[in-house]
Amino acid sequence: MDIVKQVKEKLGKRIINWNQHTKKRFYLSVDKEKIVEVARILFNDLGLRFCTASGLQTPLGFEIVYHFSFDKSGEIFSLRVLIEDKKDPQIDSLTCLSPSTEWIEREIWEMLGINFKNHPNLKKLLLADDWPEGEYPLRQE
Repeated sequence: MDIVKQVKEKLGKRIINWNQHTKKRFYLSVDKEKIVEVARILFNDLGLRFCTASGLQTPLGFEIVYHFSFDKSGEIFSLRVLIEDKKDPQIDSLTCLSPSTEWIEREIWEMLGINFKNHPNLKKLLLADDWPEGEYPLRQE
């Protein structure tokens, strides 16, 4: 069975929306409460590699897009997660699955103010030590 079918089968109803952007690029919307569960399936069960994540602010709240690669055949699966709480955005950290997520979560926290619950080392990474607490350079107020 190819990896696209396996992802669809394993994730099932956890997928809110599925969009095939190109032959090997897929966007999957998932509930923020399910992010660790879904990432665990992709990472542990299906052998996908975590590449990176990106965060942005939208009119609906904050969105984090987690990018996973199936290196054997080149497919990229991007998990889109909406965080609707604009005042106190929070999501579970993926560091419990892969230490490689630590720095990108720190960057997103620092730039957008999204709290990654259970992150082991949520501290400044890019901004100067004297950068004002509670001010996030990429957040639109």
